[in-house]
Amino acid sequence: MKKLINRPENVVAESLAGLVAAHSDLLTLSQNPLFVAWKDAPVSGKVGIISGGGSGHEPLHVGYVGRGMLDAACPGDVFTSPTPDQIEAATRAVDSGAGVLHVIKNYTGDVMNFELAAELCQAEGIQVETVLVDDDVAVKDSLYTAGRRGVGATVLVEKICGAAAEQGHKLSAVAAIGKEVNQRTRSIGIALTSCTVPAAGKPTFEIGDQEMEFGIGIHGEPGRSRMQIKTARDVVRMMTEEVVRDLPFQSGDSVIALVNGMGGTPLIELYLVFGEMIEVCREKGINVVRPLVGNYITALEMAGCSITLLKADDRLLTLWDAPVHTAGLRWGR
Repeated sequence: MKKLINRPENVVAESLAGLVAAHSDLLTLSQNPLFVAWKDAPVSGKVGIISGGGSGHEPLHVGYVGRGMLDAACPGDVFTSPTPDQIEAATRAVDSGAGVLHVIKNYTGDVMNFELAAELCQAEGIQVETVLVDDDVAVKDSLYTAGRRGVGATVLVEKICGAAAEQGHKLSAVAAIGKEVNQRTRSIGIALTSCTVPAAGKPTFEIGDQEMEFGIGIHGEPGRSRMQIKTARDVVRMMTEEVVRDLPFQSGDSVIALVNGMGGTPLIELYLVFGEMIEVCREKGINVVRPLVGNYITALEMAGCSITLLKADDRLLTLWDAPVHTAGLRWGR
């Protein structure tokens, strides 16, 4: 294992300390229990939004704390769910009296711990609503989850809900928008290599030099199939057609398209993937009106990528375009 770390058990804490030091104008760090919060939170009258999950997916979730996105994020150990006390403390910290939205990727540990924290917060008089993200079309009932996994749509839900909260929407409305975004979004990912969890010290799975995993999960869970590596054009066509077929997307639809790197794939390849994906969409009459290309929800140093499409109307595009200022995503003023 070759990694720029000190001790495996200190990776998360030391990384978070560096993150907050690099963005001290934006973020604060709670040590016990551990969570990252926006310096301006809570904002009077604004719905608070928190999310969280295992570390190793950066910039998700801690990199999306700031104006127009998350008010706080709860990081677990690498590929491990945050604990209920983290989530409860973060919820209390960002509640302005307008309630708090929990954005949860559909993994069993995340769902269980967020549900418990929500019950504790509701007992204290804090309004809590939940958006469960389950956009992965590859498999159901994987190693980590009952039902579909939550993957790339998480970024889109957090951004669009963050904008809605910033604009003063009430908790029920922000939650409804988040659920709509999830329902309109589909994703699939592939892996060319495994990744190595620091505490494990060895690759999560073995894969041959000429093999790829189609439909991989963000923790290295098995995909739909193991196959020989194909050209980018062939791989991207397979991925895009799976996504388009599932909703289904139709000719005339406008979409926000995310081509996401898993952590170990260079931008030269990700932009190539985007170019191939947009050609498939054009053939099908699907209009990519907002692109996003880069590493947004990773799996440590895994080589591979995912494709996410969101069927967007003018209302969702307006929320997407609204200003955002976080460590991992920023535009507008």
